[in-house]
Amino acid sequence: MQAARTIAIVCALVTGSIACDEPAPIGDEAVEEAESAISWGAFPNGGPTTTATPIGIALAIEHGSGVPLKVRAGQRVFINQLDVRESLDTSTDEGVDGLDSQGDFASLDWDGVELEEQSFVGQPNADGTWTRRRFYRGADWMDEPSWFLIEQVNAAGHTTTYPLLVSTGLEDLRLPFDSFFIRRLRAIQWTNDCVSSTSCAGANDLSEEALVELRSANGPNPSFVMQPTTTALRVTWTLKPSAPYTVPVEQVTAPQWDYGFDMSLTAVTPPGPDGAYAPGESITFQLALTDGAGTPLHAAGTMPSYNDVISGADESGIQYWNLGEPVATYYRRKHYERQLMLAVMGPIQNNKPIYSVADIFQQIDFATGVVTAGTQTQDGIYAAVTGIPSFLAVLGGPAFWDLPSTDTWTFTIPPDSAPGTYYAVLKGRRIYLGEETPSSTVLAIQVGSATPTTASLKTGKCGNCHSKGGDLDRTLHGLDNRAACTACHAPLNFELEGPVYVRSHFIHSRSKRFDAPLDKCKTCHLDKASIQRTSKSACLSCHTSYPTDHVASFGPIEHMYVGGGPESFQACTSACHTNHPGSGF
Repeated sequence: MQAARTIAIVCALVTGSIACDEPAPIGDEAVEEAESAISWGAFPNGGPTTTATPIGIALAIEHGSGVPLKVRAGQRVFINQLDVRESLDTSTDEGVDGLDSQGDFASLDWDGVELEEQSFVGQPNADGTWTRRRFYRGADWMDEPSWFLIEQVNAAGHTTTYPLLVSTGLEDLRLPFDSFFIRRLRAIQWTNDCVSSTSCAGANDLSEEALVELRSANGPNPSFVMQPTTTALRVTWTLKPSAPYTVPVEQVTAPQWDYGFDMSLTAVTPPGPDGAYAPGESITFQLALTDGAGTPLHAAGTMPSYNDVISGADESGIQYWNLGEPVATYYRRKHYERQLMLAVMGPIQNNKPIYSVADIFQQIDFATGVVTAGTQTQDGIYAAVTGIPSFLAVLGGPAFWDLPSTDTWTFTIPPDSAPGTYYAVLKGRRIYLGEETPSSTVLAIQVGSATPTTASLKTGKCGNCHSKGGDLDRTLHGLDNRAACTACHAPLNFELEGPVYVRSHFIHSRSKRFDAPLDKCKTCHLDKASIQRTSKSACLSCHTSYPTDHVASFGPIEHMYVGGGPESFQACTSACHTNHPGSGF
C-alpha cells in the first residue's frame, strides 16, 4: 500500500531505519487520505466548521520543549505554522557561536554561517542604552532541505494514527511541493546595552537565538483526525532525529466558540441625505469580532482589557499588541506582533505612501486615542489610526492594562479633506484551539461627495507568486485590498520600515526564493513613472550599498531598512535617477 510505503520512507528519513512504531489500526478511509497527501487540495471557504473541516494549526517549540496545544476533540488538522526557537544569554560578543556548542541547536551543522546585516532598534531602552540586532544566515542547517515528522501519540508514547510530514523546502528555490509559502531559518545576536545607536563598545549583555519559521501552508493536505487517545504530538526533525520534541495536546469537547475569525465595521454616525459625510465631521465606528459561525467574541459595547488578553484570561482568542515579543521585519516573528488596529484614510484616489514620520505620542489625540499619521496638506491624504485597546492604554503601562476597552471609536475628518471615497480598515489576529487566523475588513464611506472614487495602484501582479498558501487574503493581515494598507503602514519613529514599499522591497530583495531578477522593476511596477520618485528609503530598502560620492554627500548607510533617519523619505532628485538599467521599462 502507498500509505505503508510513505511511512517506511518517512521512518528512513528520520531514523535511518524502518523500525518505526506500527500505528494503531485505522479504516480504509484514513488509508486513502494518507495516500492522497501528495495533493494539496483546497482550503476551507470560511463559515461554520465541523470536526471534518481541515483546520490549520500552529505548533511552537521553545528551548527544546513543545508549547502545549489545545484543539477541538476529534478535529481534522493540518500544519499551517511551525516555529522552533532556541536562545542563550552571554556576556561575550561571539556572534552566534554559542549556539553551536550548547542548547537545542548545538547538534546542527553551523558551517557557513555568516553575518548578513545589522540594525539598531529605533528607540532607546528604558535605561537609556540601545539594542543592536545582528542577523545571520548561510549555516548548512539553514540552507539544506529537511523535514518534520508529526505523529500523534497516546499516554504510553505509542502512535495512534498515520503521521504527517512537512518540509522546510530550500532556501534559494521555491518548489511545487513546498509545504509552506514562507520559510525563514535564521540566527540573531542581540546586544542589549549599547552605549549609543551607533556603538556597542563595552557591551556585556548579549543573547543569541536560532529560529525556524515555517508558515502559510500551501494547502490543507496532508491532514489527520485527532484520535481519542492522543495526548501529545511527537515532532521529529530530520536534522536531529534522535531528539524528538513533545507537544502536549488537550482535546476540548464542545468548545464555546467555533474556529475561524470574522470582523465587521459599522458607521454608527449616519451620513448626510446624499449618503456622504461632510469634511470636518466626526464619525463614530463600531467593530464586531466573531468566530466563523458568527458567534460574538465579545459583548456588544465593550472589549476585553489588555491584561485579560495578554494573560490568556480571555479565552475567545482575540489578540492585542504583543509588547513582550521583539520583532523584525523579514528576520524575526512579525506574525507574533498580533496588533488589533482600526484606521481611517482617504480619499483613496489620492492613495500613495506616507513619507512623514509619525510619532505616536506626538500625534495622538489624548481625548480619543487616535493618531494622525497623514494630512491632506503634507501627505495628500488623511490617515489616522487607533490601537485596540487605545495606544494610550497599551503604552501607558500596567496601571492601564486592566481597563476594559470600547468597541466604538470616533474619527474627525479634517475640514480641508478632499472629497471622495474613504476607507475604514480593521485588522487583527485570532488564536483559538491551535488555529492562528489573520483577518481584516474594509468599510467604504463617502466624504464631501456621494460619487465613489477608486485608487490607482502603481504596482500589481502579486498573484503571480502569491498563490496557494501565499494568497494575500490568507497571509499577512488576511487582506487582498492593497489600497487599504497606507494608514497603518506609515513610517513610525520607532519602526521606520513601516511603508509597504519599504517592506516589499526589503523582503523580496533578501528572499532567495523570489523568482524574478531584482533589478527588473517591471515584475511588480506597472509603468515607468512609478519608479521615478527615489529616496534613500526606496533605494536602500533594496540596495545594500550606494556609491562613495553618495556617501560623501548624503552620509553612510546607518539603517538597513531605509538607509538613515527621517530624512530617508525625502525625494532625492527629479533629475538624476531617471534611468533604471534592467528595469524592463
